[in-house]
Amino acid sequence: MILKAIVAYAENRVIGKDNDLIWHLPDDLKHFKRHTAGKTIIMGRKTWDSLGGRPLPNRRHIVITRSTDFTAQGAEVVNTLEDAVELAQNDEEVFIVGGAQIYTLSLPLIDILEITEVHAEFEGDAFFPIFNEADFELTSQEHHPTDEKHQYSFTFKTWKRKAS
Repeated sequence: MILKAIVAYAENRVIGKDNDLIWHLPDDLKHFKRHTAGKTIIMGRKTWDSLGGRPLPNRRHIVITRSTDFTAQGAEVVNTLEDAVELAQNDEEVFIVGGAQIYTLSLPLIDILEITEVHAEFEGDAFFPIFNEADFELTSQEHHPTDEKHQYSFTFKTWKRKAS
């Protein structure tokens, strides 16, 4: 299994505010869909709630929560990141999709980071953790300028963990 994290964050590492996205970037949403379609996605309960408590089409959902009586229709529910990874161990690619706590817990296990860096700073209450870039190799980056559909410019970056 290859464990990936996919995230969009601002220059100040903000990923959200009040359990919602701050910006609307259609090409980033397409990027997310292209990467995760047909794959397993692992998320925390707040991220599940931000999806309206329903699964995204054509993906296997695993939700991590401390709550022992939480149910999520269309998703598998576990209590730890370790349980989520074990449940998905036979899948070729698995994506961590948030939120901040789940990114922080999973970072030591991540093989590939798919990052959309939004070229602006925002106020928020959820942040992507700082990772040691020396542990990873930047294998691709693709800049997207502002246009009529995108208020902010952004860059897709792929970071692969270096062999230790």
